[in-house]
Amino acid sequence: MTAVALRSRSGRWILVATILGSGVAFLDGSVVNVALPAIGRELGGGLRVQQWVLDGYLLTLSALLLLGGALGDRYGRRRVFAAGMVVFTIASVGCGLAPTGTALIAARLAQGVGGALLVPGSLALINSAIREADRGMAVGRWAGLTGVSSAIGPFVGGWLVDAASWRWIFLINAPIAVAALLALRRVPESRNTSVTGPPDIGGAAAVTIGLAGTIFALIEVPGIGWNVVTTAAAVLGVAALIAFALIESRHPAPLLPPALLRSRQFTGANLTTLTVYAALGGALFLLSLQLQQSMGYSALETGVATLPITIIMLVLSGRVGALAQRTGPRLPMIIGPLGCALGLVLLTRAVPGASYLAGVFPGVLVFGLGLSITVAPLTSAVLASVSPDDGGVASGVNNAVSRLAGLLAVAVLPVVAGLSGTPAGAPLGPGFATAMLISAALCAAGGLLSGLTIDRARHVDAPPLPGLNHSCQDPSCCSDN
Repeated sequence: MTAVALRSRSGRWILVATILGSGVAFLDGSVVNVALPAIGRELGGGLRVQQWVLDGYLLTLSALLLLGGALGDRYGRRRVFAAGMVVFTIASVGCGLAPTGTALIAARLAQGVGGALLVPGSLALINSAIREADRGMAVGRWAGLTGVSSAIGPFVGGWLVDAASWRWIFLINAPIAVAALLALRRVPESRNTSVTGPPDIGGAAAVTIGLAGTIFALIEVPGIGWNVVTTAAAVLGVAALIAFALIESRHPAPLLPPALLRSRQFTGANLTTLTVYAALGGALFLLSLQLQQSMGYSALETGVATLPITIIMLVLSGRVGALAQRTGPRLPMIIGPLGCALGLVLLTRAVPGASYLAGVFPGVLVFGLGLSITVAPLTSAVLASVSPDDGGVASGVNNAVSRLAGLLAVAVLPVVAGLSGTPAGAPLGPGFATAMLISAALCAAGGLLSGLTIDRARHVDAPPLPGLNHSCQDPSCCSDN
């Protein structure tokens, strides 16, 4: 297809559809945090159930994002995006009607499947359909507004929990999804015409089983110890992850092409994603619990407490994306994670007895600044390291890494910080500050990785990666190169 200007009618519809579609998935990923105490009170289960409500969604989302990106490149990005939107919406209604914790977790797993189909398609549609000169601004606006949807989640969730019920944080997805599907009707289809052969279903199954087994062990062992079930899950998980690596090295169209990992910038940007998003996922999960269970905030007050992150990202992310398009992503990808680290250090002051202005606001403010500087350049660095034909694969890998980071953080950070045995509704104690410092160290490591791996130069079109069978038979697929 021919690339279009961002300010054109088609360009605006592409942006609207992709922001609404991926935004609802990102919103759902964060809105649940503030509702966890209410879910725990109604459905029971303590911290372990709260972890699973988050990680059930992240598990299937992170495991299948690679497959979602590959399916979009192969069968049509708009078609797969729409299918994911439908699955996500049906599962959201199931979450809102769930009678037990087990039913809620099952519906969250299904939500992750839908999210895995729609999230990588959003960036791939932008990367393939928006002309190169406008792509930095488009990615910046996409990153900013979808980032806002994540950041505004606690506010929206808090209002819904206090005004109605935690169930409405899931039911509200339905009208947003309908709007996204209506906008999507005006978006042109795109695909990678050079990809042939069957998709890598074996790789998708292996990585899903691998993550499920290892995450099950990480969450359950602190509570019930090592027994036949947890040991079998851990062994199966590790074996499946090893099998995934073997499958990828031999499959003609692997979910994770080895050629991608030969790009230093692609590898470095994804390592930065892993560290920064692990800190983000773990810190926001525990901050919501700290504000409500330790400091006595209501659900709505907890949402308002993190509102500065939303405002800062809304104002700055598009501008930072355009700036990174001109100057290169390296400097903001160093400064941004370091700013996030400083904000998390300041959040150690969020303790019982501290006022909002002294204990919470400074950390939230600085963290929001750091995040807004990081997100758009990080996304642009990933996409700039590959050709537009590889956009779906690259987007799927990067999104999978970011969700995997949150998945691991929610499972591991409470254990490392000494919080794994916390009963439902109980204060977190000194383990919260420990968790914030660990998260700050992860962000700082992300800034260091960016300095070592991200190119100084501004965006330069990357050629198709060798070994991915790109023929570009239709000249229009390279029209924006």
